[in-house]
Amino acid sequence: MIAGSEWTLIDISMPISARVITDPPPLRPRITYRAHRDGAADLAGLFPGLSPADLPDGEGWAVEDLSLTSHSGTHMDAPWHYHSTTDGGARRAPTIDEAPLDLFLRPGVKLDFRHLPDGHVVSAREVEHELRRIGHHLAPFDIVLVNTSAAAAYGSPDYPERGCGLGREATLYLTGHGVQVVGTDAWSWDAPFAHTAKRFARERDPAIIWEGHKAGRERAYYQMEKLQNLDRLPATGFTVMCFPVKIEAASAGWVRAVAQVARA
Repeated sequence: MIAGSEWTLIDISMPISARVITDPPPLRPRITYRAHRDGAADLAGLFPGLSPADLPDGEGWAVEDLSLTSHSGTHMDAPWHYHSTTDGGARRAPTIDEAPLDLFLRPGVKLDFRHLPDGHVVSAREVEHELRRIGHHLAPFDIVLVNTSAAAAYGSPDYPERGCGLGREATLYLTGHGVQVVGTDAWSWDAPFAHTAKRFARERDPAIIWEGHKAGRERAYYQMEKLQNLDRLPATGFTVMCFPVKIEAASAGWVRAVAQVARA
């Protein structure tokens, strides 16, 4: 946390970690840490005649080798992740490197759904009720963050199965009011797959699968997942800064999301 005379910066991103569980096994990051003495040999190899022992304390650089997906850690999904087209098929869905930067420095709004059970699919009516409770009228380009019970399970093996999600109806409610960037502290914007799978087994309705994401087929929007510290934010009165890493033609990019909160 960084504090200025009139504001405080709150880090709402989680680290990319191979130690803390934030993904199912096939998607977990792998990190190899190479220490300074390893780096000494690499550095010396670039200068003929230089020995690692010639370097101060025999040390070179520290470097990490990472194997991860563009959806590891806190990241921003682009509309391309959800479907190949958007606006009802009228145009190709944009990739993360095509995202307009002016979307990612905007006023923030927090919806507190921590009381809802794991697997619950939030409705448009529940979004409206929460907005009334906090006394906020959505404005175009508001960045809407969803605080769920998944935050309390961070680092636990069941983290990907925790928290509620927003379905098609609620997502289109937000985008219909001009919201183009959203975020959640859960593993997914949608309800956890484990709960949706049980519902699908009963109902056999494919429309419920990934329905919040698939709402991007109708109206393009950008979505952050695996945020942190949303419980430290007020409902309104803060600014979100969340520029994604520019990965060519990618479905997502890692993001260091930060909230600037006015000091009382």
